[in-house]
Amino acid sequence: MAVRVQQDDFDVGAESRALQGPAVGAIALFVGTVRSLSEDDSVTAMTLEHYPGMTEAEISRIEDEARARWPLLGVTVVHRVGRLLAGEQIVLVAVSSAHRQAAFDAAQYMMDFLKTDAPFWKAEERGDQLSWVEARQSDNDAHAKWTQE
Repeated sequence: MAVRVQQDDFDVGAESRALQGPAVGAIALFVGTVRSLSEDDSVTAMTLEHYPGMTEAEISRIEDEARARWPLLGVTVVHRVGRLLAGEQIVLVAVSSAHRQAAFDAAQYMMDFLKTDAPFWKAEERGDQLSWVEARQSDNDAHAKWTQE
């Protein structure tokens, strides 16, 4: 397992190769990027802040819960912080398993919980305006579906 919170970009190919192994039959990857359009306005950059130590602990807890639900062989989560330009990568969730469904489900589960439970704060830049991003109801709904099962 690898959990990293960092300013530097990440190499999706290298992260995927690190999860390969003889028992691995599937690797599911999710890569989130900074959208250039949000709420009908142009976003030029996004600044992400986090609570050091607590953020990594929460991501590890989410990973532990995913491992309890699915037979996972490997997990990597990389989340960037700092100022990111439109189009840049923000987050990687990569999950390996013997079978595809476990990898798909675990990756989606982890991303849904990262969006609601991990202590990150985002501010979007539009021209010379900076505005904090509010939690989205759709993220809460995605999280809730896992707790209703």
